[in-house]
Amino acid sequence: MQHTNTQDTLVGLFVAAGIAGLFFLALQVSNLSSFSDRDSYNVTARFENSGGLKVKSPVSAAGVKIGQVSAISFDPKTYQSVVTLSIDTQYNNLPDDTTASIFTAGLLGEQYVNLEPGGSDSFLQNGGNIEITQSAIILEKAIGQFLFKSAEEKAEGKK
Repeated sequence: MQHTNTQDTLVGLFVAAGIAGLFFLALQVSNLSSFSDRDSYNVTARFENSGGLKVKSPVSAAGVKIGQVSAISFDPKTYQSVVTLSIDTQYNNLPDDTTASIFTAGLLGEQYVNLEPGGSDSFLQNGGNIEITQSAIILEKAIGQFLFKSAEEKAEGKK
């Protein structure tokens, strides 16, 4: 009888470890694993269209994650999307003429902000603005333009 209790305990521990592993895996996949408040500074960037960008989406430079999106709002005066980027303070040497673009990771992956450093001698500060931005490419809009253009070319060819 003692052997069965030991086996039951080991199976229970194994199941509990599996559940804990799945929990941490879910946190990693959903970008919620950053519970710790790192030292960071905020900069804003204005986009004509922020696409499917979300709060907590990664901010990267040269393929390295250097921060995350902390807020997204709509400016009713300029009709632009205002994206607040929280960048880790260890990357406080980004030139103030850095450009921001919204890209998609893979064909159907999540969207992220990519920063391309400029050549200025002064750096982005807390509360600063990124002036040069490139909005997200909306797949539906691009396909619609392609189809419209090819239909237009076919119509011109029949004349």
